[in-house]
Amino acid sequence: MKPERAFIAERAIARHDPALLRPGPSAAELIPALTRMSERLAKAVRGALGPLLGGAEPQINAMKPMDTDFADFCSEIPRLAANSLMQIGSAPFMITVEGENVLRLVDRAFGGPGDTPSSLPKEFPLSAELMIGRIEQLVASALTVALGGSGGPIRAVRRDASLAQLQAMPDATKVAGLTLNVVEQGRMPWAISIAFPHDTLGLMFAHGDAKRPTKPRRGPAQPTDAPFADLPVELAAVLVDMRLPLAVVSGLRIGQVLPVPIARNVPVKVGDKTYATGTIGALEDRVAIQLNQLS
Repeated sequence: MKPERAFIAERAIARHDPALLRPGPSAAELIPALTRMSERLAKAVRGALGPLLGGAEPQINAMKPMDTDFADFCSEIPRLAANSLMQIGSAPFMITVEGENVLRLVDRAFGGPGDTPSSLPKEFPLSAELMIGRIEQLVASALTVALGGSGGPIRAVRRDASLAQLQAMPDATKVAGLTLNVVEQGRMPWAISIAFPHDTLGLMFAHGDAKRPTKPRRGPAQPTDAPFADLPVELAAVLVDMRLPLAVVSGLRIGQVLPVPIARNVPVKVGDKTYATGTIGALEDRVAIQLNQLS
């Protein structure tokens, strides 16, 4: 049986929030955004490096990011280096630390002064591989803090002392090279270098710089500030609090005089709390209390 009319699939017209459709940062905005983020990254790395350096936090100087390509970034990396391919979400970036500095960290981790062998090995020993893993975790955690958690999870993908074996990204890839100089008192400075492809920076700053708005410092509210200043508060001055036997109270009559023992210090209360004390006196034609102590 044929239908009387053709079936036509219909779909609702999607209406997207303009905020979701806004363009990402332009290429000209990526390096300035990375420069601002690098200060937060340096601060996070400083705190995370302390345990690796005997508990003393070093000084971390973030150098101005260099806009270059990946081949140029790698041109100064020595033969033995800790090269780690990382990902933020699904976007790659690479961190590198010179092999000599990795071996210094290993020597210090085992209680040594931070010396390196007279000739560097062709590949890292297992102890150095473990140290590189800690550096990867350290950078990932610090970068997560610096970005405010935006961009996605950060993880290490693979590492290799040989850049050719690592195959992190094509040589022509446009990258921003960021160098964090680690300065310790009485020791040779060393560096953590990071290569961020432009596409990765676009993901990192897709929703704008992760700079948190500065909130004004707020202290306790003052009673002289609005809206509290005009709030009415009931004060009670307790002149006398006396007790009489039930027989006396039941026999009270008009004209009877009761002796009232007024205290020398009269409490002034707000609710059930004594706020001040004072003495009874007169002001013109009115009874007044002169405050002599605030609680």
